[in-house]
Amino acid sequence: MTTPTIEEGAGSVQAFHQDELDAGRFRVQRCSECSRHVYYPRASCPHCGSAALEWKMPSGLGTVHAVTTVRRKPADGGDLNVSLIDLDEGVRLMSRVDNLAPEAVRIGQRVRARVQVKDGRGLVLFDAIEGAAA
Repeated sequence: MTTPTIEEGAGSVQAFHQDELDAGRFRVQRCSECSRHVYYPRASCPHCGSAALEWKMPSGLGTVHAVTTVRRKPADGGDLNVSLIDLDEGVRLMSRVDNLAPEAVRIGQRVRARVQVKDGRGLVLFDAIEGAAA
């Protein structure tokens, strides 16, 4: 699966990425020239400048790099964590660890990605692999 061309623009790349998430599929790009993975989706590789990017399904495994707790009123859904996750493929993304209380998420914790589709919109979330609530 190839990325929309540079002529089609980064907006097309991002729209394609969101369409995939909306269909329940999480993909990252991999450069055919330098073999590095790319995320957030773009029209050219930020490492080598090549436009030869392909969509690949990542392993989904990663590690919490950083985490913070956003405090919210219970009426607004309660507290949630915002985490930076380093995927094993070498890219970092911002999301949240969804199967733990916000204060239980720890730097270095292993997690697995999944796509949650709500009201037709897909979002990448993570679940802790170890230490998850029963």
